[in-house]
Amino acid sequence: MWADNETTRDFLNFSGVADTVAEIIVQARGRPISIGVSGAWGVGKSSMIKLTQTSLANREGRENEKDFVFVEFNAWLYQGYDDARAALMDVIADKLEDEAERRETAIDKARDLLKRVRWLRAAKLFTGSAAALAFGLPPTGLIGEAWSLGEKALSGGADKKLIEDGQKMAGDAAQQARGLLADKPDSSPPKEIQALRDAFEQTLEELGVTLVVLIDDLDRCLPETTISTLEAIRLFLFLKNTAFVIAADTEMIKYAVRKHFEGVNDDLLATNYFDKLIQVPIRVPALGTQEVRAYMMLLFVENSDLDEHVREAIRAGVCNQLRQTWQGKRVDRAFVQSLHEKFPDELVGKLDTADRLAPLMTGATGISGNPRLIKRFLNALAIRMTISKAQGVGVDEAVLAKLLLFERLGNPQAYAELIAAVSASESGKLAFLGDWEAKAVSGAELGLKPPWDDPFVQEWLALPPALADLDLRGALYVSREHAPLITPEDRLSSEAAELLTALLEQPEMAASLMKRLATVSRAETTVMMDRLLDRARQEQNWGVPPILEACLALAEADPVQGARLAAFLRERPAAQIQPNIVPKIADQPWATGVFETWESGDISGPVKAAIKKRRGNGNVAVQ
Repeated sequence: MWADNETTRDFLNFSGVADTVAEIIVQARGRPISIGVSGAWGVGKSSMIKLTQTSLANREGRENEKDFVFVEFNAWLYQGYDDARAALMDVIADKLEDEAERRETAIDKARDLLKRVRWLRAAKLFTGSAAALAFGLPPTGLIGEAWSLGEKALSGGADKKLIEDGQKMAGDAAQQARGLLADKPDSSPPKEIQALRDAFEQTLEELGVTLVVLIDDLDRCLPETTISTLEAIRLFLFLKNTAFVIAADTEMIKYAVRKHFEGVNDDLLATNYFDKLIQVPIRVPALGTQEVRAYMMLLFVENSDLDEHVREAIRAGVCNQLRQTWQGKRVDRAFVQSLHEKFPDELVGKLDTADRLAPLMTGATGISGNPRLIKRFLNALAIRMTISKAQGVGVDEAVLAKLLLFERLGNPQAYAELIAAVSASESGKLAFLGDWEAKAVSGAELGLKPPWDDPFVQEWLALPPALADLDLRGALYVSREHAPLITPEDRLSSEAAELLTALLEQPEMAASLMKRLATVSRAETTVMMDRLLDRARQEQNWGVPPILEACLALAEADPVQGARLAAFLRERPAAQIQPNIVPKIADQPWATGVFETWESGDISGPVKAAIKKRRGNGNVAVQ
């Protein structure tokens, strides 16, 4: 399994672009610079700015070149908890104070900056009011409330309560600001903002550093948070010794700007707003087949048992080869194997899988070489292979990968027909694929009818291994979280099949299906309980897992199935039974037998105590 996190280790040959971004910041020589790293969701923007930070941090300082101080800010983390504008100000001021204390210089300047930030925050000038008053917009926050009271007074609407409210509000504002900065009789929001900017520049100058602010996940935020963060960036933008690197999907940012200026039907306004913030736009490079193949192989290498120094040598060799692919050099299984003398056989098989899948991962519309989607696909594949081994189902990884690819990217109706055809076949084979696969490999026209008339299908059919002569029941069996495999012996009606799918996919909602379950025939409830118990066997902790809700609902609809559920629970290993299952099943007519079996075994003390308590309360059903 692979975590969905950014990385400072380059798997995609992004280092060249990251080094370019770093060089732009260096060449600015203290002049303000803002760089936008743009790209769609999951293409690697976060990793790109991490690599940029690493490039700047690791470069050898030249004479008269200032050090870099980094501030990382993720506006998405503050959404719903704090105002993003105020939070960014705090993070920057805190970082500079820490840096001043570490360097033992500019401490007074840094503390003055921090006080100004906290004074402005206490006066609610960061939560919309500062920008509002400075640019002539309706103010918000504490100052906005006071402003509204003032307007009422001027309009002749003052009364005793209004005056009391005003006195209280003035007192609150004074209390919030007390002790942060001295009184400012000749002050206004625009003046305070300018004073903050001046203090910021002076702090950086005395520290002798360039501040690099790395903004991430801005395109995950709601429009209000996005605009708030952009306004905070604008406050510090174009000040000496600052650099902003902003990772975001350009289109999502423009959408937020359009929402902010709702009612103004001018796309050019959104474009201009963004262009004023971003001086240097850089787009994350699109991945071709070579990069996708290399990425998948490096993921498999990273999860292998090879020593860390060997994995790092392979990564470096692959990235170096990627830099030369424009000359016709290839990154494939053979090349990767040339980087180390002895690869484990299991890893070689995975490299072979990556070699075959890379073209479809690059060209298929649903993935299009997106690193995050590739990682999720491989995680899903790994989970199913684990289920296969745990259940003792012999499944070839390449076959499972090919079916998973169709499930994720193919027409859902075509996938449903594929499952139905496997279910109807005595051998679990799809004979009708034989002619299609032969034509697809030769490049001949297939002339398929809906729902199979999709360009993806031709690519998928040509992908090895061929499936026509393979028994696919095992592969579909371990894929049952999306579609239960129903064999010819346990055919279900449309209603029963729909109910079974609902119970498997949303077992916690089983109680709402009781009326419909009561209409299902005994033959079909038996099949349905078979499938539910198959799923239940994957549970390792028997407190109250969601699948238990589905089993109990079916047992209530057909009491005969209750005896089967009781037998299943009696067979669970004692170590898996948790106390909270006791009150859940205590009212069932079959509960007494289950409890007696558990008590006669090695069940834990807390479970025995829970059973004893229920008996003492008279809450255990009698058989």
